[in-house]
Amino acid sequence: MQHCTGTRWGRRRDDTVPGGRLTPQERREITNGLAQGLAYAEIARRLGRPTSTVTREIARNGGVAGYSAERAERAARGRSSRRRDHLAHPPDRPDADSAGSRDPAAVNALRETFAQVLVRTGLPRMPALVLTCLYLTDDGSLTAADLVGLLGVSPASISKAIALLQSQELVRREPDAQPRRDRYVIGDDLWYRSWLASARMNAAVAETARHAAGVLGPDTTAGTRFEAMAAFLRHVGDDMLAAAERWRHDTPTP
Repeated sequence: MQHCTGTRWGRRRDDTVPGGRLTPQERREITNGLAQGLAYAEIARRLGRPTSTVTREIARNGGVAGYSAERAERAARGRSSRRRDHLAHPPDRPDADSAGSRDPAAVNALRETFAQVLVRTGLPRMPALVLTCLYLTDDGSLTAADLVGLLGVSPASISKAIALLQSQELVRREPDAQPRRDRYVIGDDLWYRSWLASARMNAAVAETARHAAGVLGPDTTAGTRFEAMAAFLRHVGDDMLAAAERWRHDTPTP
């Protein structure tokens, strides 16, 4: 069973929906909103975007104190350029389990051990194995055929695992250099994104608990219990977002 306050395999909305990627004008509006002291939800409402999009955009580009529309736009263009370069010049990648001088038996054992740890966090076994395989590659990407070969399972099993990982925003799909073939990719900020997803879920649970306390009455034992839950999760969630922003601010963009 997963803990609300720990790393959670949570659902996340990407900044490509709705309406495509954030525009330079939208990023300027975010800057203006922060200068006015607006809440993330209000900025998102004015943009017609999910609050999670605004939260992630600010967190990944310096936080409330350091956000700059110009710097965020440069970073976004840089990420887009790196994706285009990857498609135009795909790296010569050795087999995921035998890169360089790695011992294949040791890599296989590591794969199983790491997957078991992920399973204990609540992730089903096959998605855990797929995510581990992606993490063990140097470039963090594999095709469905690669995964079928590595794990010795059916394409249907890989498809189901990928669908779950995509639904939880843990992998993304990109066109492969080969026509009509997709490549599944993890980003270097996977754990940062998962941490934000957990913080957002904490906020949702806290808000529901606060509502429950109001329905039951603050002078009842059950109402007091729900109010304590809401206060704890709000406090922890705020700390999680602040920690994520500090990490993002202090970590150089690769």
